[in-house]
Amino acid sequence: MQANELTISSDQSDLDMETIYAFLSKETPWAKDMPRETFDRAIEGSLCFGAYSEGKQIAFARLVTDRATFAYLCDVFVLPAYRGKGVASTLMKHVFASPSLTGLRRIVLVTTDAHHVYKPHGFKELTAPERYMELHNPNVYKTA
Repeated sequence: MQANELTISSDQSDLDMETIYAFLSKETPWAKDMPRETFDRAIEGSLCFGAYSEGKQIAFARLVTDRATFAYLCDVFVLPAYRGKGVASTLMKHVFASPSLTGLRRIVLVTTDAHHVYKPHGFKELTAPERYMELHNPNVYKTA
């Protein structure tokens, strides 16, 4: 697959919501078992990008942002059959070229194993990790 074979869009009406939800809620550790209504609210309140090949959505990225100073990049994935073909890199180039993200002071993300995807785009380890705090509830989607 070549980069020119991809179409990338930030139009939410282009998103294949079923594909995105199925992948995130079943295949990712960070969103496993996410309720559909939570997913829908997350999409609605975010800047989302889909990557498409032959009309089929094959990748996704979501940013929680004020579109002025800050963004949190999350829920990035490429469907397994399309990995290793430069899709993630092409998607990230498009995301960071978006006028909605121009001039942001800070973009952050959390990744366990994809540092190699983000480093070429300027991401690095936190300069002052001691300044960051979190309120984390990893069991929020688990039912009793």
